[in-house]
Amino acid sequence: MTATDFLTSLASGDLNIVTGFVWVVIATTLSLVGGGIGGMLLAGKDIGYEFSAALGGLFAPIAVIPAILLGLFVLNLFANY
Repeated sequence: MTATDFLTSLASGDLNIVTGFVWVVIATTLSLVGGGIGGMLLAGKDIGYEFSAALGGLFAPIAVIPAILLGLFVLNLFANY
């Protein structure tokens, strides 16, 4: 698979194992950033901004990764029927 084929399948919404893995990595990265920001906003003054960002960045993917996998499974299921 060339880079052009990969980018075309990623942009067109074609779900295969490679594009699914890329979407999981992108969503996990965004959840790390969002969890860090949310942790800083919620508990930054109480326990320190760095520590709360680290905790938020660690705990956010725990909730996001199963939701991403379930969503990709449902999208794949609907795409086949």
